[in-house]
Amino acid sequence: MEPVTLATDRIVLRAVGPQDTDAVYAAAQDPDIQRWTTIPSPYLPEHARGFTEQTVPEGWADASMFTFGVFLPGGELAGMLALTMRSLGMAEVGYWASKEHRGHGYITEATVTAARWAFTRLSVDRVEWRAEVGNHASRAVAERAGFTIEGTLRSALINKDTRRDCWVGSLLPSDLTLPPTTPYLPARGS
Repeated sequence: MEPVTLATDRIVLRAVGPQDTDAVYAAAQDPDIQRWTTIPSPYLPEHARGFTEQTVPEGWADASMFTFGVFLPGGELAGMLALTMRSLGMAEVGYWASKEHRGHGYITEATVTAARWAFTRLSVDRVEWRAEVGNHASRAVAERAGFTIEGTLRSALINKDTRRDCWVGSLLPSDLTLPPTTPYLPARGS
């Protein structure tokens, strides 16, 4: 699949490439990004090059992971967001915000925009969010984007070679007033 560009009035979501390597490297030096995400730590220039020159284009090419840089209209990198295809009709979202752009709603806006695209263009019927228990900033983004927090999964996430508990939540097409690709029959109260 060819990369797409999505835009709102405040942000542009597009695939990062070699021209963005330095910006990705600089943003990823933030200790909070290294602590709460699964990027390598320490994050070296070769990690940024591998990400922008291989990981991102390969994910788009084989439709396994759709990675977007979240850019402000002036071209400044505000964060990163990826939709990883997990199973038929299900994608997992992951994101981070650069330190200087946190608290402005850019990643929440990017999450809703990318989810809407996945629901309408990729036949996705569930976007799942996971974050290590304690990552309150990620959880706040998910909740503001409309995700339903479904619980805690024990030992379900590996970060820095350690199994950790994680929160899990979901966003369905109906949460964004969109129709599902496949009919959905929710469980009745027990």
